Amino acid sequence: MMIPRHSYSFNDIVLTMYFLFSFSFVLHTLASPTLHFCRHDQRNSLLEFKQEFPVNYMSSWNKSSDCCSWEGVTCDERSGKVISLYIDNIPLNNSLKPNSGLFKLQFLQNLVLSSCDLYGQIPSSIGNLTQLNTLRLTDNHLSGKIPVSFANLTKLATLHLTNNDFESELPPDLGGLHNLEYLFLSGNSFSGPFPTFLFTIPSLQYVYMKGNQLKGPIEFSNTSSSSRLRALSLAGNKCDGPIPESISKFLDLNILDLSFNDFIGSIPRSISQLANLTYFDLSHNKLEGKVPGFLWRLEVLKLAHNSFSSFGKSSEVLDRTKMNVLSLRSNSFLGPFPRWICKFRSLDLLDLSNNRFSGSIPPCIRRNNFKMLNLGNNNFSGTLPDMFVNGTNLLELDVSRNQLEGKLPKSLISCVAIKFLNVGSNKFKDEFPSWLGSLPSLNVLILRSNQFYGPLYNHHVSSIGFQTLKVIDISKNDFTGTITSFYFSTWRDMTTSNALNDDSYMEDFTVYVASYHSSMEMVHKGVYTEFLWIRKDFIAIDFSENRFYGKIPESIGFLKGLHLLNLSSNAFTSDIPQSLANLTNLEALDLSQNQLSGRIPQDLGMLSFLSTINFSHNNLEGPIPRGTQFQIQNCSSFIGNPRLYGPEEICGQTYVPNTTPQKSEDVLEQEDDEQVISWIAAAIAYGPGVFCGLVIGHIFVSHKQEWFIKRAR
Repeated sequence: MMIPRHSYSFNDIVLTMYFLFSFSFVLHTLASPTLHFCRHDQRNSLLEFKQEFPVNYMSSWNKSSDCCSWEGVTCDERSGKVISLYIDNIPLNNSLKPNSGLFKLQFLQNLVLSSCDLYGQIPSSIGNLTQLNTLRLTDNHLSGKIPVSFANLTKLATLHLTNNDFESELPPDLGGLHNLEYLFLSGNSFSGPFPTFLFTIPSLQYVYMKGNQLKGPIEFSNTSSSSRLRALSLAGNKCDGPIPESISKFLDLNILDLSFNDFIGSIPRSISQLANLTYFDLSHNKLEGKVPGFLWRLEVLKLAHNSFSSFGKSSEVLDRTKMNVLSLRSNSFLGPFPRWICKFRSLDLLDLSNNRFSGSIPPCIRRNNFKMLNLGNNNFSGTLPDMFVNGTNLLELDVSRNQLEGKLPKSLISCVAIKFLNVGSNKFKDEFPSWLGSLPSLNVLILRSNQFYGPLYNHHVSSIGFQTLKVIDISKNDFTGTITSFYFSTWRDMTTSNALNDDSYMEDFTVYVASYHSSMEMVHKGVYTEFLWIRKDFIAIDFSENRFYGKIPESIGFLKGLHLLNLSSNAFTSDIPQSLANLTNLEALDLSQNQLSGRIPQDLGMLSFLSTINFSHNNLEGPIPRGTQFQIQNCSSFIGNPRLYGPEEICGQTYVPNTTPQKSEDVLEQEDDEQVISWIAAAIAYGPGVFCGLVIGHIFVSHKQEWFIKRAR
């Protein structure tokens, strides 16, 4: 059983600027004229630098050619001085030496050593490079402190140290870099108080310090009166206290990201003075009170996971605003759906989930052509409006965990781009929507815990099957009937092996500058387990707790990508299909509480990834397969099958069949020694120059499956 959740990550607004810079730098390097006047001292310094590393990737660096033509090297056209060095994604795998030939290139203006597996501290001799305009050492393993000699780099305009292991406090000497415009320090372990001295630099435009250990209050009282600051990100630190009124001094500010900190109080009124502000993220703090009306003029507003409880009035003409993203999830809002949201005609992403909104969902939201709409976990009631006729851009719809009733609106068939549809945990009463099978992109379908009824296969409805489906959860409904033998044969994306071992993620779409990922909560061994992202090779079926009967269709063996199959608590009869042995990627199989008979196919013991098995409470007989995966199971996986033998080899004792009625699922969950769950914080992927990581609180258990998520550095 699966319940999708959602998490957001911030696509750095300067990403375009970053790549444009890199691209222009590469073009300049490649376009450097091959003039044969390389200075010998410059050539010797480069060759000395090359010899410091145990690799020989830079084959063009040799004495027989002009160093100005070497890969990654750019010279001044007149003097032959080396002015730029660009080395990216070459595993140098060493530290920078204090007497390195690199620091003899005293005319360098641009230095890029990115993704080179460099480690250790930056030597103070880097202060020799006093002509540097750009220094980029991103995505390495450099550590320690920033040397005081950085103060000598007075011409530096761009300092990019993202994704390293730097620690300690930032040196106050950085405040003397009076030409600094771009400062990127995200993804390190810088600590100490907020570095107010940085904001005395009048030229500073972009400051990104996400994912560090800065703590304490922030203040901008000594800010330069001529500040040109356009973007500030302090997300993922330990800053606290109120957001200062003095932040209004940055009149050019376009992006402000203070998410994932411990800020308290309310949103200061002075932010209304930031007329150029378009992106504002205060998610995951301890803010409360009223959301000021002047914020509705923004393009992106993210206030998730706070304690806001009401909305202020706006003097703006709302139907003229350009808001693209509005995330208010996990706050303390209550009452009816805020109908003024219907006036946001440009809104692509709306997330009101995990609040206490009630009443009906107004039909007026049909005016918005959403890409993502999440109204889950509120108290909305009535029917889901038939409002999707123009929903051709809709990628995800989540109205789960409400009190909605009636039938699914047939206008959903117009949502030709939809990938995720979750209507779970409501009171919908309808036949199985087989007509959704014609949607060409549907990956995830969640109908669990409703009142859906009847058979899955409708002879009167033309359907080509769910060809793109990867996850389906229809558990805890009133579906009945047999499942035809060919039912799964057209489920193409489950039958193909093309996506196997694909560690990319099932969905990652961008709305404006906000990236959005879907994640999922699964019931596994009776434990809800929430994972942040869903890998493309994660394929799951949960048909449990319905009234299906007859034979389990052999065509299920075609679904070679399956990781999870749960058919428990139905009335399936006959033998377990031999074709299940074809599911070589299967990790969890639950056929318990049916009326299955015959033997457990011995070939199931060959499924090496199968770690969770439950055949309990059937009419099975004969020996339990001797495969390793069967031998490590608990006795509870086989009880309630009086004619089944061999569990004493698993349990380590003589097996006595238990003929008493099975305990309820809730009781069994309490007995599971892996039920302990805990909230942890996951730091998600800081890419080079892309500050997309957010710290997400989520449920995690000791038996987490690797195919759900990989935590990235």
